[in-house]
Amino acid sequence: MTLLPRPSVRNQRRLTRGMQLLLVGIIVYGVLYSQPKAITNGSLALLITFAPAILERNYRVPLDPWLGLWITLAVFLHTMGSAGLYGAIGWWDHLTHAMSASVVAGIGYTFARAIHLHHEDIHIPSRFAFVFILIFVMAFGVIWELFEFGLDVAAEGTGIQMPLSQHGIDDTVRDMMFNTLGALVVATFGQVHLSGVAESVLESLGAPEQ
Repeated sequence: MTLLPRPSVRNQRRLTRGMQLLLVGIIVYGVLYSQPKAITNGSLALLITFAPAILERNYRVPLDPWLGLWITLAVFLHTMGSAGLYGAIGWWDHLTHAMSASVVAGIGYTFARAIHLHHEDIHIPSRFAFVFILIFVMAFGVIWELFEFGLDVAAEGTGIQMPLSQHGIDDTVRDMMFNTLGALVVATFGQVHLSGVAESVLESLGAPEQ
């Protein structure tokens, strides 16, 4: 059962290829105009967009078409923000934080369910999964903000422009708020769409369910 209609594999590939082409354009722009942030963010995002296809091809993990688009869209939106939309559109940063947090929440849920399936002594009720997803994302958000703070310190000490930066305590609080929003969406609705992913991961790795 799913709550959203599934795009066809063909449409998923078309949308993914379109976003990948735009990311290549950002990288080329960064090279031509000496913009290291565009090169770094664009290259990392482009690599991540290939992750769903690699999981399906090399590890035989069948992902719902929505999941592939979900991951691709999250890194694409962040890269577009770094290319100038963060400064041009005030709410773009909130959108990317909510999207990124939802991906992290999905990873956290898949990890927890995989443990639940693989170890017979560990049982994770659905209600606790909701709490786990929230705590997992909030903890990751704190680590991420500390990472950005560390990059700011490094940038100040070396004079090298970093791909990420902090913008004050108010921005950090807003980031955590939208991180929580993304986690709430996944905690509430994501278990329906993510069911079966952990089972596929265990099966592809040859780990029997308990």
